[in-house]
Amino acid sequence: MALAKGRVRLRNPWHLLATGFGSGMFPWMPGTAGSLAAIPLWCLIIQLPWQLYSLVVMLSICLGVYACHQTARDMRVHDHGCLVWDEFVGMWITLMALPVNDWRWVAAAFLLFRVLDIWKPWPIRWFDREVHGGMGIMIDDIVAGIIGAGMIYFVGHHWPLL
Repeated sequence: MALAKGRVRLRNPWHLLATGFGSGMFPWMPGTAGSLAAIPLWCLIIQLPWQLYSLVVMLSICLGVYACHQTARDMRVHDHGCLVWDEFVGMWITLMALPVNDWRWVAAAFLLFRVLDIWKPWPIRWFDREVHGGMGIMIDDIVAGIIGAGMIYFVGHHWPLL
């Protein structure tokens, strides 16, 4: 796997994007590093109206499918751990449902998304196993983000804790 990681060239814009601007190159828990790195960018996109935020997420999905496919092909490994753009998108989807913009909700969304992404309950696991290529790399985190957003929305609007 180290050999595959050595094939990543951060000067290549697709590799740079797929690795979450290099955050996926972190030696331990690159998915967690990518999820954390997504939060500062989220602080910028949360300033947009929800329609533009949604457009940014949809565009990020499209770019991510291509970037992750190209980078995985160049690495000669499907869904290497350093490909973390899917974590960025999954985090942004989860964070869409926050009831208020508060650090405690951001932390809760981060933890929930990481648990879903690591544990991969159904249907996340099904997508992870059955869909391949760039979409296969992205889809399990998109589904984890949607499930996480649903859970955050439910708790935040029907059982407010914070």
